[in-house]
Amino acid sequence: MNNSQTKTKNVNPNSKYTENWIPVKAISNGTIVLDNNMKVTGVKIRPRNIFILDQATQDSIIIALKNFYNSIDFEFWLISADRPVDISGYLARLQLLYNQAQSPVIRKMIIQDINKANMFMDNNVTDTEYYILFREKNPDMIQKNLRTLITGLANSGLDSAQTSNQDLRVILDNFLNGGMTTEFGTVIS
Repeated sequence: MNNSQTKTKNVNPNSKYTENWIPVKAISNGTIVLDNNMKVTGVKIRPRNIFILDQATQDSIIIALKNFYNSIDFEFWLISADRPVDISGYLARLQLLYNQAQSPVIRKMIIQDINKANMFMDNNVTDTEYYILFREKNPDMIQKNLRTLITGLANSGLDSAQTSNQDLRVILDNFLNGGMTTEFGTVIS
């Protein structure tokens, strides 16, 4: 039996398991490798609030972004994905500060910060991340497209870097699980 027959035979269209119908072979080196050996990768854009800048700077950035998007000569996707914010380290540092503080006024301010942080944790606060993704088979074209994206965004005043494996997992998790993070353990029979 050849490889394509094996894949077709193992895919059950009525399967309740996502991995049985998603064409993802692997996630490595900041790329999603599909079953047809096409690779999906891109850049993660560091968020920047341009609306706190003066109007001329805002206009300049928006025009630069428009020119950048219009210059991209390959198919791409703009993606926004929510990622849960983990502030447990921040809470631990606040607790240490609280324990060390002698002044009742400082202790009161720290406890207010702790309460506010706990409120964020209770409300499942997320951080929105932005990506530009593309698919390509040729490794040289992948590198060229990545350079194009990073340089174009830098010229527009935005920092970016190639997606990491974890970034790509978050994107897949968002789309496949409605934004809910799943953390399954190993099943032992």
